[in-house]
Amino acid sequence: PLMHKRHGPRLSKVNVFTLLSLWMESFPRQRSEQDDDSQLHGMGLVVVRESKVVGLYCSGAELHAGQAAIIQHGARLADCQLYFSRRPCATCLKMIINAGVSQISFWPGDPEISMLNPAHSISEEALLDAVATEKLKSNSRPHICVLLQPLAPGLAQFVTETSRDCDFMERITDDDPEQNTQEKFLVGTSQQHQEILKHMGLENFCVEPYFSSLRNNMRELVEVLAAVAAGVPQQHYGFYREHSSSSLPPCREEVPQEVARHCMIQARLLAYRTEDPKVGVGAVIWAKGQSAGCNGTGQLYLVGCGYNAYPAGSQYAEYPQMDNKQEDRQRRKYRYIVHAEQNALTFRTRDIKPEEPTMLFVTKCPCDECIRLIRGAGITHIYTSDQDRDKDKGDISYLRFSSLKNISKFIVSRLCASFLFPLVSVLYSISVYITPSAVKSRLLKEVISSANVQ
Repeated sequence: PLMHKRHGPRLSKVNVFTLLSLWMESFPRQRSEQDDDSQLHGMGLVVVRESKVVGLYCSGAELHAGQAAIIQHGARLADCQLYFSRRPCATCLKMIINAGVSQISFWPGDPEISMLNPAHSISEEALLDAVATEKLKSNSRPHICVLLQPLAPGLAQFVTETSRDCDFMERITDDDPEQNTQEKFLVGTSQQHQEILKHMGLENFCVEPYFSSLRNNMRELVEVLAAVAAGVPQQHYGFYREHSSSSLPPCREEVPQEVARHCMIQARLLAYRTEDPKVGVGAVIWAKGQSAGCNGTGQLYLVGCGYNAYPAGSQYAEYPQMDNKQEDRQRRKYRYIVHAEQNALTFRTRDIKPEEPTMLFVTKCPCDECIRLIRGAGITHIYTSDQDRDKDKGDISYLRFSSLKNISKFIVSRLCASFLFPLVSVLYSISVYITPSAVKSRLLKEVISSANVQ
């Protein structure tokens, strides 16, 4: 249910990196970490080296997303491509240029230092920053640009349909108005947008038909992001730990539900880059460091990510693409396709440390081939669905996951009676002392009824 189930159009690399940057801007942050400066937007950032994601960042209480990348990578940013969810401020841009990156792409909406405010006038600080960033841009070696590509024909409908097929399809804007992606990433009126583009040195985009095309491309990408995010649980669903006979160290705690959901949506975005002709799978690996960082992801840092694809460098249709419906086993894909978990581990950006909890988020239950690698790599937590679990399909099987020991497994499921009854018991005990008996009885029935909703 966390994946799309048939072959369809793919997201381009540029659009995947762009959508990941937008989604990283929405990474869950504690209220205490929110910046009080209403003029300064938080930002998302994707760092790419040789077409592989090597860093995912968002702004925190102290560091902007660009500064967090500088702190972690330093001069290793040389020749990398950076995808920002907004045009970065001059403070970040000068350091990024100095690091020797090859390309900086940004989403052409309201920049990091906002040009939108209730007074409908651009602040002096925003204008000064716009002048400085334009000067840095014109004198810099890196290519600083807007990279937006039109969606492949039928992709928007395909994403919407495959997200709707998920058992827990919910519109995120209904659950959390703050997650309204259109409001966050699109500039409301054409006049406002043109004014912002001109101040950012993007006058060429203000001329028709380029302006309408830009607005349309932005709207379509935001709608794709909303559809992908809507296919992962929010209310009434969660990732719940399976009970195991083995005792796991108490220090290896799981991440909050909203963070788990966010990471799974990262994996779902990657799944739309799949080369598998039938099933798209995405995976991301995050580790929890010993101390909290100053960026928006706190103690979490990216280890690796990937999607299922044929070996690097291969051309389309060089390898078999049929599944087990093909009677001739030599013409089946299974011995050739590289799984999402395998790509995430192969192209990881750092070593997995035994002392740090390391979490794999994957949109489909890991197969037996991957379970061995996951255990051997030192993964401590797996967040996934139970799609195909305990099935043996001949060329590929999913039998080892259920018996996997010493790894915490979190399966997406609807909040049901097994999770609510302990809470019901506590609430009922408290209500004995504070609630009249008639009200108490009705309350208990309502809660039990809610717990039994399927």
